[in-house]
Amino acid sequence: MQSTGASNRIEGIFTSDKRLEELCARFLEAWEANLIDKLILIPMFILDFLCIHPFNDGNGRMSRLLTLLLFYKAGYIVGKYVSMEMLIEKTKETYYEALQASSIGWHEGENSYEPFVKYYLGIILKAYNEFESRVEHLKYHNLSKPDRIKAVIDNKVGKITKKEIMELCPDISKVTVERTLTDLVKSGYIAKVGAGPSTGYVRI
Repeated sequence: MQSTGASNRIEGIFTSDKRLEELCARFLEAWEANLIDKLILIPMFILDFLCIHPFNDGNGRMSRLLTLLLFYKAGYIVGKYVSMEMLIEKTKETYYEALQASSIGWHEGENSYEPFVKYYLGIILKAYNEFESRVEHLKYHNLSKPDRIKAVIDNKVGKITKKEIMELCPDISKVTVERTLTDLVKSGYIAKVGAGPSTGYVRI
């Protein structure tokens, strides 16, 4: 005869499976009904999955795989080119804060999905921004380094800083960026605005 502890553990496993099955059924129903934007529905599903915690180990890794798969299914394929898992890893402190904030009251059905959804929207926006930067880099890879810096300035609305240029052109040295900016200021192509850390450049 099994001990009470063993029985409780087995019951817990079946309870988790049942809750996960119910979650998946409701998620698919919401997906097909298309009443909630997929960008909001997906992180809500991921939060529920994490709160159910169906496995003894690997729930976080599984949630990230599910995230990638569901975004693919929704037509957001940026994860093919930019590692969303890496972006989450780089912001894991914020990730855990959002998870904690949205988990409070979950078992009573009184939680707020907002912090976790906002975090996930930020991650996918960051992924697309990074992808855009990579595309821009490839677009101008045949240009000389000064011409690439000039192109970056041309595509920027308003002020751009040296730091922003270096982030968009990571393979160009700081010396080359500074020299090019100096030359462009001297030629009257751009104007230097501000001073110190807030120094920027604008197209004339």
